[in-house]
This record gives sequence, structure tokens and C-alpha cells, in this order.
Amino acid sequence: MKILNYKPNPLACLRRPASNAPMINTPIKSEHQNSLRHTPTWVFDLDNTLYSGVHGLFEQIDMRMRQYLAKYLDVSEDQAHKVQKGYFKQYGTTLRGMMLNHNMDPGPYLDYVHDIDISTIPPSPQLSAALHQLSGRKLIFTNSDMAHVERTLNRLGIADHFDGVFDIADADFIPKPEPEVYDKLVKRFGFDPTQAVMVEDIARNLAPAAALGMTTVWVRPITDCDICKEDPEGDHVDIQTDNLVTWLESL
Repeated sequence: MKILNYKPNPLACLRRPASNAPMINTPIKSEHQNSLRHTPTWVFDLDNTLYSGVHGLFEQIDMRMRQYLAKYLDVSEDQAHKVQKGYFKQYGTTLRGMMLNHNMDPGPYLDYVHDIDISTIPPSPQLSAALHQLSGRKLIFTNSDMAHVERTLNRLGIADHFDGVFDIADADFIPKPEPEVYDKLVKRFGFDPTQAVMVEDIARNLAPAAALGMTTVWVRPITDCDICKEDPEGDHVDIQTDNLVTWLESL
């Protein structure tokens, strides 16, 4: 695919320490809003980004991860929980830690942990309308697998808005925030990262995107994940919001 010609990032002037990044309650200037609305490429995370953590999917997945690890390692669920969180912090996903340290097959694990009740997520015509107003191509970039992506997007009623998915299998099971995965994403879909926006609920996953020149949006999560809720250190978050739909509508 043809790579877009380089253009200066219109929001580069907004990059600042994350604690000072603009929030939705103080909208960015109209010229920057217009620049964002017409961004050629939008990269969205899936879980706890395109839907809110209030619906409890994270808790379902978290519980099933613990159950799978307890059985696989033949340990108690409390011990499995410690392994789960430790590997997530060290490797970016629990799966990566289990593959490296315990030679675990990712297929059965992903099937099990994503066998959840997604009916707790309501369809979101408001999100669909907000995505529709964006003129650029829209991609999913996730540490989840394709089956989970398809089920979730269909449940939300927004599958038709997306032009491609880059899932954990596409990344050879190397998760965000490993920089090489972002390079693979850019190469796969052939876009200029300086003319792209990445939206994500885990702030540390935005650092490699910012390094490539993407404009970054942190959707502050509502989950029990301590790492997810950590305030970012550094200048890799351009914009923060507590509500993705409201922020997209503000464009």
C-alpha cells in the first residue's frame, strides 16, 4: 500500500507531560479539532477503549485467566493471580509470560479467556455515529485475538466502520508496548504515523506510538487494573479523556 507523504504533525505542539495533557472538559482549539477530524488514519485499541470498563468484561476475562493459569500450573487461584499480574506487568500480557516461561500454547488459552458474556455491553449507536464523522481510515490494534474483536465489534454495532484489524496473532504474540509491534502495524497497513491518531486505555502503550510521531489519546480506564490506571510519566500522551464518545463528538 502507498505510504502517505510526510506532513508535520499538526498536534505536535500539544505534546506535553501527561499530567498536563488536555482533558475533554477543556476542549482543544478548533483548528486542532479540525486537523484531528480529518486525520488519514485512526488506530483504536479495543477492550476498555471502544467500550467502557463499567460493563465488567475486564472482570470476566480476568477471572477466566486466573482459572486457566491455576489449572495449567496446578496451583491455587491465589497463586495463579500473582503469576498473572506479575507477567502482565513484566511482559505486557500474561500470555507472553506464559509462552516464554511455560511453553504454553496460545490458542486454547485465548479461546478460554474470551469465552465470556458480551451481552453486558450495550450496542452503541452514539459511538457508531461519532466514528462515522471521522473521514480517515480506522484500524483496530489489540492484544486480544480476532474472534474476540469480531464478537465485540458486532455487539457494539460498529464493525462496518473498521478497515482492518491487527491482533495478537498478527504480532506473533508479542504484545503492546513492544516497539517492534508498532512498526509491524505501520508496515502492514502502509500509513504515515505522523498523520495518525492512536486511542488506547493503557497509557504506557501509547509511548511507542508517540515515538513514531502519532498523536496519542488516553481513554482513562474504569477497571480494577492498577497498571491500566497508572498516570503516565513522560510526554507521550497528547490528550486525555474519560469518555471516548463525548471526545469524538467534540471534534
